[in-house]
Amino acid sequence: MAKAIEQIEREILALEEAIQAIAKELRSAYTNYLTALGQTVQRQLILATYHLCTQGYPETFLSLSLNQRQQLQQAIRKLGQQTAQQLQSLIKTEQEQHKEEQEQHNEDEEIDEDKQTDQPSSFTPVTLPTSPTSLTPLTTSPTAPTPPTSLSSLTPPTSLSSSTPPTSLTSSTLFSLSSLQSVSSFPNTSNPVELVKWQQNIERLTQEKLKRVSREANLRLQKAGILPKKLPEPILEAAAAAASEASAEVMPGPPNLLNLVVEIDNDLQSEDSNLTQIMAINLRLGEIEFADPTLSSNRKQIHSVLLQLRRRGQEYQKKQRERSVAQAEAAWRAIWSED
Repeated sequence: MAKAIEQIEREILALEEAIQAIAKELRSAYTNYLTALGQTVQRQLILATYHLCTQGYPETFLSLSLNQRQQLQQAIRKLGQQTAQQLQSLIKTEQEQHKEEQEQHNEDEEIDEDKQTDQPSSFTPVTLPTSPTSLTPLTTSPTAPTPPTSLSSLTPPTSLSSSTPPTSLTSSTLFSLSSLQSVSSFPNTSNPVELVKWQQNIERLTQEKLKRVSREANLRLQKAGILPKKLPEPILEAAAAAASEASAEVMPGPPNLLNLVVEIDNDLQSEDSNLTQIMAINLRLGEIEFADPTLSSNRKQIHSVLLQLRRRGQEYQKKQRERSVAQAEAAWRAIWSED
């Protein structure tokens, strides 16, 4: 029985090493994807604004002064640049966090070295082992928790639900960032579930960023007088949500624009009302990816890596189950005695 457990342990360790390699590949794929996405979002935001001003509201745009047009263009361009930087920071933020943890780790080592000078000369510093069981657990961030994940249904999501309480992790299943030799933007871990949580969180934050930049662009268009200033924002949000849920395919007409018809009362004391067609910015990930072959290629690469993670993750969970069963059987036999 002991030999069987040892064999299972070796198989689990091999799977952990394979999953770590997949983790690095996934990190690289998302770094490339978010960089390309930021550049494409800049172009698509400007293009959508161009269509809105020249085809949706040409008369209103022409009524603006030259200075007002320039200010609008500069505001949209700046918004696109900020969005590109923020998309890239989804990875960069974790890099900076790791750098701080690494610096703290180095400071702790210096303190330990100072303490060692007070010890006898025969004292030999102990090198920490690199086995996953020797590493401290990494808790999930409370600022961006993600929903529980099933490896059996792992696919690149288009929309994700809201958060759930953070999951408690053990040191045997998750690597600490401070233990890594190189700066990493990805929580290198042998736990496939945690990798999927990270991936889902990136997808959720990306979708939220597109919604936010769409809202900011529409507010700037309202401020410039292009969009009706009395247009309720909840109407735009509801229409955008309905368009996203209706179909994930590319919509006809100019990309990343929302067309809707609203009923506006001209007089509170009159029963007469008119229907007004409204065009607004609505950045959609499907349309953005469709417009950029590089971005589409990056998405396919992510999908390929996730398929590898799903396969290895299922094998990993199966071996963990086998180990638990074998250990339980050994524990039972160790204390069993015949009457």
